[in-house]
Amino acid sequence: RALRQRVPAGRPMKIGPYTLAAPLALAPMAGVTDQPFRMLCRRMGAAMAATEMVTSDTRLWNTSKSRNRLIHRDEPEPRVVQIAGGEPGMMADAAIHNVELGAQIIDVNLGCPARKVCNHAAGSALMRDVPLVRAILTQVIAAAGVPVTLKMRTGWDRGNRNAVAIARLAEDLGIAALAVHGRTREDFFSGDAEYETVAAVKQSVSIPVFVNGDIDCPAKALKVLAETGSDGVMIGRAAQGRPWIFREVLAALRGTTVAPASLEEVRVIMLSHLEALYSFYGESQGVRVARKHLGWYCRLHREVGHLPLELLTTGSADEQLSLAGAFLSGCIGQTARAA
Repeated sequence: RALRQRVPAGRPMKIGPYTLAAPLALAPMAGVTDQPFRMLCRRMGAAMAATEMVTSDTRLWNTSKSRNRLIHRDEPEPRVVQIAGGEPGMMADAAIHNVELGAQIIDVNLGCPARKVCNHAAGSALMRDVPLVRAILTQVIAAAGVPVTLKMRTGWDRGNRNAVAIARLAEDLGIAALAVHGRTREDFFSGDAEYETVAAVKQSVSIPVFVNGDIDCPAKALKVLAETGSDGVMIGRAAQGRPWIFREVLAALRGTTVAPASLEEVRVIMLSHLEALYSFYGESQGVRVARKHLGWYCRLHREVGHLPLELLTTGSADEQLSLAGAFLSGCIGQTARAA
């Protein structure tokens, strides 16, 4: 199989007609990669950021959760929507509807390990049924009219790592790019990601490949890119509470470094993020969604300590924003006095 020349780290890569400014992508994560978080990570250097997975059953799109996942207006290109399901026709219909709503790339989910997804023969459960994968990809690619990408794991379990076979099939059918998480479904998120399978996938196809899993710092990103020969890095959990990881990795790809985010910058980023959540979800839901982000932001700084209980229980957006700002301002003051 003839291989295209690999895209060197730090150089632009293409997915269909879209040239990415950097080989960096935010991984789709249910309950995390809503529009406010996607746009924040894009500002921090991610060149691509997919939505939370959207069910392919359009009959369920009338819930508030699904409606929020379908919103991607005003986002920078390319706008990527990930769809999940196990029925080819429904997946194709979901692709069509999302393109009508503004999606510019459709991503097919073969990676989600959640039981409620796998129990419906979707997500990473599809890796056990290659003929069904073929049918889904064939119909989605034919229907979408835009580039279709695929995110997967290395296999269902360690005894059945079939990512290479699925990658070859996907390329032959017309998939534009792949992202491979270096764990099986059986692993969930336990243990360390392994990258040998990702390297084998990259050796077997000529389309762009993103490596995903346990990439939590610039040094790890460079190491994994070198080990796997992948074209780009996809970062998921490491961006929770640390969206500036993308600018850190981008600097490393360019052979430079950037200073770690100071507490003052964390404060500014966090407060802006909270305001975006309130605007997107409305006050009641926005305050609830913000709580987990507050925990993620503050866990990375030991000097912050435990968040005040009031900050995690208030139902008022104004109060939450005020308490968060005051709390981090106090931490900044304590750090300055200690210095």
